[in-house]
Amino acid sequence: MKKLLHIDTSGALASIAISQELECLIEKTNDRLQDHATWIHTAIQEAATASGISLHELDGISVTIGPGSYTGLRVGLSTAKGLCYALQKPLLTIPTLELMASVIPVTAGELICPMIDARRMEVFTALYDATCKEMQPAHALILEATSFRAVLDKHPVVFCGNGAIKFKSICILPNARFVDQVATAKNQIALAHKRFTDAVFADLAYTEPLYVKEFYTPVPPSH
Repeated sequence: MKKLLHIDTSGALASIAISQELECLIEKTNDRLQDHATWIHTAIQEAATASGISLHELDGISVTIGPGSYTGLRVGLSTAKGLCYALQKPLLTIPTLELMASVIPVTAGELICPMIDARRMEVFTALYDATCKEMQPAHALILEATSFRAVLDKHPVVFCGNGAIKFKSICILPNARFVDQVATAKNQIALAHKRFTDAVFADLAYTEPLYVKEFYTPVPPSH
């Protein structure tokens, strides 16, 4: 009976969940992006107590790896890594866009295009088929009215995520469908369970957030 902790702090809504096999035992959420770092450890302890599963009983920990909020990704991954080191448990990484795509109900012929708002008219996006197989890897894109024309000319595409709101306002192409469905840590359960079963574990020492775009730390002005 695999017991896993799941962490998602990649966006404005943070969530953690504890699962046993494919069952979600408990989920906790926080909708204040600036509070993710102070919220997460308390939430994990409270969830462990409420579920009756101690952290030492966990078999592994899954975390969304990005893209997403730079700060949020660092909070989630550093928390997951710290727990994995301390508890000697394997780390499972879940691409944020794959998680988003996994909750979208589609027909066999439709493709799924999750989008994360990256400010102005830019988004982080990827393309998946109806089985969540990656068709285009994660990348940054500046949206235009005819974005995805080559794909939409051949396939119906379901767009989701907060970045899709911007595309919906300018998209002029048929075959585009827009849905409003949010994925949280409980939706990581099936993805993480499969990775655990297949022994697809991340390297604790070298795993870094998937920023897609380079992250720069501003240099303080010299005096």
